[in-house]
Amino acid sequence: MMVSLNCGLIGLPMVGKTTFFNLLTGAGAETSDFFTGKTETNVGTAAVPDPRLEFLGRMYKPREIIRARIRFSDVPGLVRGASEGKGVGNQFLNAIRNVDMLAHVVRTFENEDIPHVDGEIDPVRDIETVNMEILFADMEVIEKRIERIKSGKKIKKENLAELEVLGKCMKALEDEMPISRLDLPEEEKELLKNFSFLTEKPMILVVNTDEKQFRTRTYPGKDRLNTYAAARGLPVLEISGKTEVEISQFPDEDRKLFLADLGVDQSGIDRLVRAAYDYLGLISFFTVGDDEVRAWTIKKGTEVRNAAGKVHSDMERGFIRAEVVKFGDLESLGSMAKVKEKGLFRLEGKGYIVEDGDIIKFRFNV
Repeated sequence: MMVSLNCGLIGLPMVGKTTFFNLLTGAGAETSDFFTGKTETNVGTAAVPDPRLEFLGRMYKPREIIRARIRFSDVPGLVRGASEGKGVGNQFLNAIRNVDMLAHVVRTFENEDIPHVDGEIDPVRDIETVNMEILFADMEVIEKRIERIKSGKKIKKENLAELEVLGKCMKALEDEMPISRLDLPEEEKELLKNFSFLTEKPMILVVNTDEKQFRTRTYPGKDRLNTYAAARGLPVLEISGKTEVEISQFPDEDRKLFLADLGVDQSGIDRLVRAAYDYLGLISFFTVGDDEVRAWTIKKGTEVRNAAGKVHSDMERGFIRAEVVKFGDLESLGSMAKVKEKGLFRLEGKGYIVEDGDIIKFRFNV
């Protein structure tokens, strides 16, 4: 199974992170770990929704359809003061150091049976609480690294450069500014690569509403949250976790009717997976045949020779040409034969930039 992207789910306790994780992955993880004091991270994968695969599956009738997948990591809920050991601490944040992005789940739903850890509902306060904890976690990493460099017998030239950029990062964090908002030259960014700072990662805000809030598209603190997110360039997704659980238990036809009644054409869980995929600038190309129809994940702007390496290293090494058909052309014309008749079947060299939805057959020789 090929996984192309890792996404960490973070947030306060009892906001619905593990409910979303279970809906995404089907893992069935315990949803009340906060009360048990557990610090394990739940890990699972979710398929990236792509209706183009259904079309290709009907056309080729392969033995297997293989979708692009995203790995999700669900860490225990953070509380104010976790970095100082309150709650269950935040040692487990190290488990998401290597994720590609963060999905911050924020609660707006009211439920007397599930008390909010800080009393009343206030999404911006909650976002700032969690952001402060991941900021403190990054400060701790920097402090330990600076101490290690300075305690060495000799400080090398490259260590001096590292100390300088770490100092800039520490100053930003002390001013409550995430490292992602620091305007650093490329050579300094390169020095930070191995640290995997949490405040450097792209983030999506996932607002967990109740059904009424989702239907009316309003909830406590919405305007303030949208202003906060817009100022920081953070995408916002509104999803009702409780409603998603209900939807997941319906047969496909009933599910479509329920979604239509809510005024949407896609479940919130599918929207979250797709948003994570798109937010990181990822696209899919397809390989097709009787054996399998498969979606492959690459970054936008990838040359076709490098895309071949996703399928097999020999294809990249011995790349000759790529046979490329646009999915839209195949869908509208209905068969490869008609695509060829119309002259829409193309041979591309190694410098061709792959586009989302390209159907590719690689010619290679090793």
